[in-house]
Amino acid sequence: MAPEAAIASTLTFLRSRLRQEREELANAFITSPHPQHYLHRHAHLVDSILCALCERLLPGNACLAAVGGYGRGELFPSSDVDVLVLIPDSPDERMQSRLESFVQSCWDAGLEIGHSIRTPMECVEESGKDITIETALLESRFVWGDRVLFDRFRELFNQRFNPRRFAEGKLLEQKNRHNRLDDSAYRLEPNLKDSPGGLRDLHMIQWLGLAAKAGSDWKSLAGCGLLPRTEATRLARIQRDLNRLRIQLHLLARRREDRLAFDYQTRLAENLGLTASKTRRASELLMQRYYRAAKQVMLANEMLIPALRAKIQNDFPKEVILDDEYALLGNTLALRDQNLFKRDPGAIFRAYLTAMRHSIPAFAPGLLNAMWQARFMVNAGFRSSPENQSAFLEILREPHGVTWALRAMSRYGILGRYLPAFGRIAGQMQHDGFHIYTVDEHTLAVLRNVRRFTIAEFAHEYPLASRLISGFEKPELLILGALFHDIAKGRGGDHSVLGMRDARRFCRLHRLPHEDAELVAWLVREHLTMSRIAQKEDLSDPEVIEAFANKVGDLRHLDALYILTVADIRGTSPKVWNAWKGKLLEDLYHAARACLTGEAHATGGITGKQEAAREKLALYGIKHSSTEVLWRQFDETYFLRFETADIAWHARMLWQKPDTSNAIVRARLSPAGEGIQVLVYCHDMPDLFSRVCGFFTRNQFSVVDAKIHTTRHGYALDSFQVLDDASRNIHYRDFLQFVEHELALELDPARSPSPVAPGRYSRRLRHFPIQPEIEIRPDERGRYHILSLTCGDRTGLLHGIAQIFQRHGIILYSARIHTLGERVEDRFLIRGESLDKQKSLLELEQDLLSVLK
Repeated sequence: MAPEAAIASTLTFLRSRLRQEREELANAFITSPHPQHYLHRHAHLVDSILCALCERLLPGNACLAAVGGYGRGELFPSSDVDVLVLIPDSPDERMQSRLESFVQSCWDAGLEIGHSIRTPMECVEESGKDITIETALLESRFVWGDRVLFDRFRELFNQRFNPRRFAEGKLLEQKNRHNRLDDSAYRLEPNLKDSPGGLRDLHMIQWLGLAAKAGSDWKSLAGCGLLPRTEATRLARIQRDLNRLRIQLHLLARRREDRLAFDYQTRLAENLGLTASKTRRASELLMQRYYRAAKQVMLANEMLIPALRAKIQNDFPKEVILDDEYALLGNTLALRDQNLFKRDPGAIFRAYLTAMRHSIPAFAPGLLNAMWQARFMVNAGFRSSPENQSAFLEILREPHGVTWALRAMSRYGILGRYLPAFGRIAGQMQHDGFHIYTVDEHTLAVLRNVRRFTIAEFAHEYPLASRLISGFEKPELLILGALFHDIAKGRGGDHSVLGMRDARRFCRLHRLPHEDAELVAWLVREHLTMSRIAQKEDLSDPEVIEAFANKVGDLRHLDALYILTVADIRGTSPKVWNAWKGKLLEDLYHAARACLTGEAHATGGITGKQEAAREKLALYGIKHSSTEVLWRQFDETYFLRFETADIAWHARMLWQKPDTSNAIVRARLSPAGEGIQVLVYCHDMPDLFSRVCGFFTRNQFSVVDAKIHTTRHGYALDSFQVLDDASRNIHYRDFLQFVEHELALELDPARSPSPVAPGRYSRRLRHFPIQPEIEIRPDERGRYHILSLTCGDRTGLLHGIAQIFQRHGIILYSARIHTLGERVEDRFLIRGESLDKQKSLLELEQDLLSVLK
């Protein structure tokens, strides 16, 4: 047989063998899921395939080494096979040809290799330039060929290896990796390998263990006194569990996939034997397990890396005694007696207070280890101790470091044991379409936001919230409101009411004054109220403002609720907050404040608005009498619904053309600070709202607010607040002329409306759909109907709703478009004959449901 034919036959055989034995390994793993057994067997299988190829294609003076994870003897189903081909000298033409043939044959045999071809000296030189190469070579393993050549490479590598430089490089690499992934392990689709708390953080400890000559396995690290043997056993179990999950993920995806995407979470949970409970999906139970494991990994990372770093650098700072219990060790807080927490568990809270009062940013590894070992002593007796209760409140009252302290207490398991209800929400997912973090991580983000309002350097971000909190007498009450606002999620029932009971019980046990306890409990119960009213109700309606003011009762409650509401919305997802929502909340706050202080009765009503608008128009040289013809066509409702600045802008754009035959479209940068405001003025027509929505949908802009007004002489005066739907960082000024020209053309009744392609739901909504809900009811005055709908968001949704309105003869009065991430909660004020007939009303609801689905 010719050499080429023999090689082709060998490749066919090896490819078939590799595929068959990989399938056997996968089936064996599914039957008996032992991750380390699978990883080592898979690496051994690949070793044998590579050796067969080397025997045929590489010269005897070469050497093949496994590097990276493959070098550790851990090969996941779809991971790259990283190899190093060692050669004694730079290759000549014949050697180069053989090396290229070997690499190509590896791929032909079904191995997706990542390869490098170097001499031992080149390996050492390259590793000095690139920390990633150095890490891969650190775990190199001989596979085939000249063993003397491999030993020479290892000798050179060990001689040149600088543990201190390596440790600093890996720490910087980890910091950058965490920053790239938002420094959070609690995203809803975390990366099993690279996210904080993932496998890479465990590898980090093991790499530094090798650099410190302390060993790379948990048993060896325990033998060096770096952690107790019980913790070594626990970390080994966590690593096995994460390895098992990653193997399952690769097998499910049939490719390299390290992200726990929504597409796989349900099937992974089924494969692991998890079943849904009454209130929790199986996938949620799976992810809660993962998040809790990730928290343990981050804690191990935080405890062991400083100790390994000190061992590598041989740099052990001197203690500076602070008091009888604590000392300063470098820039960390250390225990003077490692048994302090076991002897006096109350010292745990004193450790936080000491660190906060001395501006110490971290705990020493020994203190962390002692705290972790003593966490079970935070029990019912600990919680009922007046001294501990007082210390916890002192932590919340400290002027600096509150966010750090509560995050650290959560990370080390202290907060969840002191507040068992908080422990139950640790790692709990939220599939509501807009939260992107687990409940506990969201809660800590809200706490951070509240504290951020108190810092002068950030006052420019949310000026009103910063001003209000600076004058708030007891800001720790706001922290408690944030801590308890979502603490009852996942129990079933109304989490606001259940959380209020938890908050009230906490306040009673901690002996807070009655008025303070009432405020905290009220904040928890009402934490969604201000957002709901601001984004769903008509803020121009005095009755809406009066009802909200009555619910709030006084300025203290109003200030507290505004601060918590802003902090809460900001803590859900970066995509949920926008300047328009900020403006709505501020408008509601100021209107309610005016109502509570009596200022609302002194504003002058409609006449006052008209006079104020005329004063603004005078700045543009427009006489007071110029608006009379236009305003004569507007009823009182117009002046009640629109703000003075909007009334003046409308008049400035329209006073010369109150009876125009062509559509007038004007756009300006939104006074809210984001997006644009669009004015449409033309003869009213049935499909006007549909045409406007279709135009913005096609151009990837979303309507977040619409005010629809019909004048006495049959013209539509509609106002729209529009935002960039695609987050393109568009320059809105460039968009203004385009909107004014193109939308005016779209509103020409002689032209047919342009088509709009229906959008698709996101992956998240496909796997965790939001059940559409529709409610249509008369308003309190019986003049209009209120349509409330909830569903998953998609492109073109509002346009589809507008078409249903047109088909059923529905007249739109106002629209409040409330989008929370991928969840839509819209509210429309509508009129129409079909709303008064049961049959036609049912048909309307069915047509709307067909659009929402």
